[in-house]
Amino acid sequence: MNNDRYNFFQLVAADLKAKAALVYGNTSGKSVLKAFLTDGTVPMVLYRLMQASQRCHLAPLAMIFNKLIGIFGQCVIGRKASFGPGFVLVHSQGIVINSSVVGGSNVSVGHQVTIGAEKRQSPVLGDDVKVGAGAKILGNVKIGSHVKVGANAVVTKDVPDGATVVGVPARVVKLFGQPVKD
Repeated sequence: MNNDRYNFFQLVAADLKAKAALVYGNTSGKSVLKAFLTDGTVPMVLYRLMQASQRCHLAPLAMIFNKLIGIFGQCVIGRKASFGPGFVLVHSQGIVINSSVVGGSNVSVGHQVTIGAEKRQSPVLGDDVKVGAGAKILGNVKIGSHVKVGANAVVTKDVPDGATVVGVPARVVKLFGQPVKD
């Protein structure tokens, strides 16, 4: 995901609007302000500052923001991880995202989620992806767009567009809202 066409303020505004829509059901000024004050927002903003520092080749500053994410958000997001606008950390505690993870627009992540590498291969997430609390997405997998990953699911294989996956290992239970027969 190349975010060079967005500036820091556009990305933060998109992230806050996405969080307000997810948590409060609308993007009114009041809801955006409330979203700004909720858990997980400080590491979201620090992530965007880290990303901006990386783009400006200010690695020492990016490293500082990386450490601040850990301190204030109790989570780890790799310095080169890339997410499009609308990146939401619902609750940041325990989140681990590998540095080479790439995500599209409107990706929301619950607490205790791991999106990690396996054999130096990292996941790629599409647009409009919701990752439930405690889920694990590991290795060289592609997560399609409009996907829901259920709480505590363990994803080790590609997930098609429009799928809802649950379980260990994760299996598709719905495609575009329609139940899938086993």
